[in-house]
Amino acid sequence: MTTGYRLTASTGIHKGDRDYQQDQVALLKHSRINGCILGIVADGMGGRSGGRKASDQVMMTARQLFERYDPATDDAAATLKQVVEEAHIVIKLTAISAEEEPHSTMAAFIINPGGDCHWAHTGDSRIYHFHGATFVKRTVDHSYVQALVDRGELTEEQAAVHPQSNILMGCLGTENEPPVNEHFIAKLRAGDILMACSDGVWHYFNNTELGSVLSTLSAREACEFLIDKARSRARGGGDNLSLVVVKVEPLG
Repeated sequence: MTTGYRLTASTGIHKGDRDYQQDQVALLKHSRINGCILGIVADGMGGRSGGRKASDQVMMTARQLFERYDPATDDAAATLKQVVEEAHIVIKLTAISAEEEPHSTMAAFIINPGGDCHWAHTGDSRIYHFHGATFVKRTVDHSYVQALVDRGELTEEQAAVHPQSNILMGCLGTENEPPVNEHFIAKLRAGDILMACSDGVWHYFNNTELGSVLSTLSAREACEFLIDKARSRARGGGDNLSLVVVKVEPLG
């Protein structure tokens, strides 16, 4: 990052009210390049072990490709797309040798030493960008209810409580190629906050609430608070929860 900023970050994960954990989350500092980080969330689906196998494959692929990544010569967007493509193939191969149907979402961002940020996602795990408490942008889910919202048949509020909100139109490991949406932030600045999370987290909050929590609390406190609050709002029916929060803070 440019002089005058520092990154503070944290991850959080909880199995919610499920019997097993199929979410995975990672925050990786580059082994050779200072100020280069990868944040990633994968929400696995498909049978008891199928979903976990799928999210494991996403994480393994991401770690291997990020280890080889060099911001001086490589394109971060291309690297994230490669994670999607390679993990998709490996998950499909896993499915051939297993009874389950392993699938996974992915939401990942790379922050480069110069302060630029690339993100990519497939499925309904999300990435949010806030500046202070102000909502800037988020990913758009590859889901059935999002398609209804896009067509004007549902409002965002109706979509949040729709009984079929968990049906995906695309993700990793399916028959079809996964949809991938990318976004580029040319320059992060002090006050910017990024959060990647699974639907077990975002399902329970609107943008205003998220902005308030993320801007007021430290990254670690925000992760803990959002998990606790989502758990109580789920009233015993909560999904796995995972999130990674990165805050760009002024020095001093």
